[in-house]
Amino acid sequence: MSEHTPVSASNAVLSSSIPASRRAVVIYSGGMDSFTVLHKAIAQGFEVHALSFNYGQRHSRELESARKVCAQLGLSHKVVDIRAIHGLIDNSSLTNNDQALPTGDYDEGNMTSTVVPNRNMILLSLAIGYAVNIDAEHCFYGAHGGDHAIYPDCRPEFVEKMQDVARIANYTPVEVHAPYLTASKADILADGIAMGLDYADTWTCYLGEEAACGECGSCRERLAAFAAHGLTDPVPYRQSKG
Repeated sequence: MSEHTPVSASNAVLSSSIPASRRAVVIYSGGMDSFTVLHKAIAQGFEVHALSFNYGQRHSRELESARKVCAQLGLSHKVVDIRAIHGLIDNSSLTNNDQALPTGDYDEGNMTSTVVPNRNMILLSLAIGYAVNIDAEHCFYGAHGGDHAIYPDCRPEFVEKMQDVARIANYTPVEVHAPYLTASKADILADGIAMGLDYADTWTCYLGEEAACGECGSCRERLAAFAAHGLTDPVPYRQSKG
């Protein structure tokens, strides 16, 4: 298998020639960070099984992007509907349409309303269970350094503890990977550029409209990353963003 060639696998059948040590579950939202993580795992030679979740977020635009990318790559991809828990985690502007989405810079001062209660612990728990079920020893997710001030479940302390639990929760230990845990969005983009990635089929905006708003904190952080590299973001925006 070429180092950069994705392994094609259906959702039901595993490649028997791939050992558990080279099989990985990647939590793939369809956003810019998880898109880069997905390709990083592929580039490292893993047989990747992408896992996306519908937990009642405001829109499904990211999930559409995830489906498209996985189909293009021929990857095993599951989209799991866990909307039944929505009423337990709806105290967030990302899961409650009655709350206004914050605009402005991506920082603690105006982005804490976007914290979804216990989201990454829930998603990682399910992903680790899936990894054990398909005999995979690795689980990747896209926490990055820019999230630390806002999201407690993207901080090194959280990843360290989840790592400890993933090693003892089942008979088979699973290793949790957050390859961009201390990286900025610009650093992630730099890695993606080095891998030759096209970010046109990713979605970051908190709104699920035809074009990204360019105003929410998530858009602003993304645009700043492209600007830091002297590039134009390939996704459409309401107004042209340089």
